[in-house]
Amino acid sequence: MLRATAAGVTLAVRAQPGAKKTAITGVYGEGAAAQLKIAVQAPPLEGRANSALIAFLAETFDLPKNGIEVISGELSRSKVFLLRGVTLTEVRATLAPYC
Repeated sequence: MLRATAAGVTLAVRAQPGAKKTAITGVYGEGAAAQLKIAVQAPPLEGRANSALIAFLAETFDLPKNGIEVISGELSRSKVFLLRGVTLTEVRATLAPYC
């Protein structure tokens, strides 16, 4: 789910668009294939869900929106985001209540 890189941390996410509210709902899968499950209020149209995910992750990790990038899965429910300017320890601490 998490991997440290030279640029920051990559986070694997399983998006659930069209939810009542945007929130972390748990973990999808197990082991190395695990993904953070996030329900997204925005519909999966015209990049709205991706924009909503970026805004939510920016708020969750106290980062600017331009510090978060979709690096794979732009058109899929399974996505990988790059979180710039954070460490693996900081991300784990933030996600501890959900995992």
